[in-house]
Parts: sequence; C-alpha cells; structure tokens
Amino acid sequence: MADTDLLTIRADQGEAFATVAPSVGGRLAQLEVNGRSLLVSGDHTSHPSMWGSFPMAPWAGRVRHGRFEFRGTVHELRSNLPPHAIHGTTFERPWTVRSTSSDRLELDIELGRERGWPLGGSATQVFRMSERALDCELAVRAGETPIIAEIGWHPWFVKPDALEFAPTAIYPRDHEGIAMGPPVEPDLADGPFDDCFVNTEPVVLHLDDLTLTLTSDCDHWVLYDEPGHATCVEPQSGPPDAFNQQPRRLEAGEELRRTFTLSW
Repeated sequence: MADTDLLTIRADQGEAFATVAPSVGGRLAQLEVNGRSLLVSGDHTSHPSMWGSFPMAPWAGRVRHGRFEFRGTVHELRSNLPPHAIHGTTFERPWTVRSTSSDRLELDIELGRERGWPLGGSATQVFRMSERALDCELAVRAGETPIIAEIGWHPWFVKPDALEFAPTAIYPRDHEGIAMGPPVEPDLADGPFDDCFVNTEPVVLHLDDLTLTLTSDCDHWVLYDEPGHATCVEPQSGPPDAFNQQPRRLEAGEELRRTFTLSW
C-alpha cells in the first residue's frame, strides 16, 4: 500500500492522528495517541479482516451459510468464512473519497448487485478528529427498493492490559458458532470470548498509561479476545445472523446510521 493510498486527519491542537485507507475497505488503518499505535497494523498484502478498524456493511458478523430470505426470495451470499458469509461486502473493496479536510474525511460506496450483494443501496462513512477523540459515523441507505441491513465496526486493538466491560446479556452460540437468541445473563469469567453481548455502557481499554474509552449508539457488541496479540471490541446495530433472526427492513430511501467514538 503506497503512502498515497493513506489519508491522515488530526485536530489543530492535538498530537493524536488517524490514518484512513480508502482503497483497502475504507478502514481506519491506524490511530496513534501520544506516540502509541492503538490498532493492529497491516497493508494491502494483509488479510482484510485481520487489521485496523474496518466497517461492516450491509451486515455485521455472520450470515448462516450465506443464505437469507427477503420479500419471498432466497438470496445467497459469498461464503468468505465457509460455510458462512461474514462482515459484509465493503471491507475488501475501495471506497470513494467525497470530501476531506485536515480533521474530517467522508467516504462512500455503492452496494451494487454486481458486488455480491443482491439488494442494492449505498453506504457512507465520516471520520472526525478532535483533540481528545475520533468520531466515526457509518450509514447504509436503501436505493429505489427496500433492503435489509445491519452495520458495525470491527476494530483490532493492540492487546490491552485490562478491559472494563459491563454487558447486560450474552447471545448463546449454537453448534455452528452462530449467536442465537434469546440473550441470557452473561458470565464474564467464562472467557476468552468470541461472542455477541447486549451493552449500552462505555467500554474502557487500559494500555499502560493510556485509557481508551469506546462509546456508541449501537446496543450490540461483539467481544473477540482469543488472540494473544489483539482484542476486538465491535459495536454493531444488531446481532450476528440478524438477517435470519430479526431482520431490519429499510424502505426505499430509508437510512440506518450509527456512531462510534474512541476517546482518550
């Protein structure tokens, strides 16, 4: 990945900066605070699901066997984690830069049927940098016909020393590793996790002398802390396999929008 494929934003008075890679899934490639890189690094040669913080759209997490039914038609998605489809279609594709300034960046992408998504629509992202926070915004909009959608973020944080997380419920996983409702009371002593939780409170990561606080208007969070080098804390608008369990319908022109803030 050439330097020209990366865009950097920072606040006028802040030492922190964010680097975005529009050509590699429109992802936040790195967030650096006080000289510390907070995300697992990668480039165009790295597996696209294993680094930075990438947007998940038009679905988040797994779709069982890559199949779902909508408006009387059964649709099949590409199984990129066989036998399931995972993390949407946009994290492997280039996004278009629509506007940029020293502290703000806006991207968009078409969710065209020729891209492995049968229902159409579009997605947008906005990154805004302030002195003490990075604000991220992600949205999916239906086109001329209804669609179903869920969205979220998949950040790969460098392994924290400690994690403060207070969810109210967890989705049990079935024999295929798919989160299934209804959610039940969580036991955070059962980790490590690759699970979806119901959560409306901030999540706090402690990395040496740095405290990173994650807030979102998403009420579902996936915690994946099995790797020794990283922890993924993923805010999502709905649970994995929502298309087959509790599909969210967007009428023509309707939008699903969520925010995610990383502050320190």
